[in-house]
Amino acid sequence: MFEDVLQAIREFDTVILHRHNRPDGDALGSQIGLKHLILDNFPEKTVYAVGDDARFFSFMADSVMDNVADSAYEGALAIILDSASRPLISDERYSLAAKTVRIDHHIFCEHIADIEVVDTSFESCCGMIAEFARESGLKIGPIAGQSLYTGMVTDSGRFRYDGTTARTFRLAALLLESGFDTNEVFRNLYADEYANKELKAKFTLKIQFTPSKVAYIYTDREEFKALGKDTFTISRAMVNTMADIKGVDIWVNFTEADNGVLCELRSSRYNINPIAVKYGGGGHMKASGATVPDRETAMAMLRDLDALTGENV
Repeated sequence: MFEDVLQAIREFDTVILHRHNRPDGDALGSQIGLKHLILDNFPEKTVYAVGDDARFFSFMADSVMDNVADSAYEGALAIILDSASRPLISDERYSLAAKTVRIDHHIFCEHIADIEVVDTSFESCCGMIAEFARESGLKIGPIAGQSLYTGMVTDSGRFRYDGTTARTFRLAALLLESGFDTNEVFRNLYADEYANKELKAKFTLKIQFTPSKVAYIYTDREEFKALGKDTFTISRAMVNTMADIKGVDIWVNFTEADNGVLCELRSSRYNINPIAVKYGGGGHMKASGATVPDRETAMAMLRDLDALTGENV
């Protein structure tokens, strides 16, 4: 599956790695993991990782992004990771590269790169990079192993989500052989500040329900600014305060930000991806996102989610 990717990496002296903006553990894990996988096996190559700040995942080794001039893309290979569509990619300069590759596990939305490897059967993009290493017979060092494992853990919900398969555990075992400390991974991922526990409690009290019991939280612009937190914390990090409520199969977190209303959609049973796509977003069957222009559009999305639940009751 990855023969063309390996050949492209062998072909170019400079490789520049991109992923989606507002990165989660899988985006950063695949980016950092692939960077060190290449350096571990092709030390003569120059490898850069670019994009916006790691924020919550700044505890990950080598998570500070590289400052790369436009000229670095001349004659270079750009690899785009964990990104379903062009608007999601952090740093659009990938288009300046001599050749482009995309490795992704989201539902296919559009053609982005010269070489496309998209496989929705993987629980994470990190899982795909681990399979690339296994298939290609590449050595996995401890930074690559830990980074890829971190992304597998976060995107599989600690190996709970539907995408988790026997292959997931085989690849996780392969990564563990690189010799990193799993306790360090989990300590950094799940240790929480008291202030964040307090914030989650506030958001729990904000939960509302549609007639067909879709759970939702809506944070308007004024409240968002008053909270003094970044968009990731209020949007993606708070969506699963609604997870595991008995009788709730779909939940969505709406956050008014500078660029519109951020919508984080989740489900334990239903395919909510078509609704995300309808509103300009994308993602997975049970975890998708979109950005809509205003509250009215967000409420239209909510009605669609309510209808989806009602149809399946």
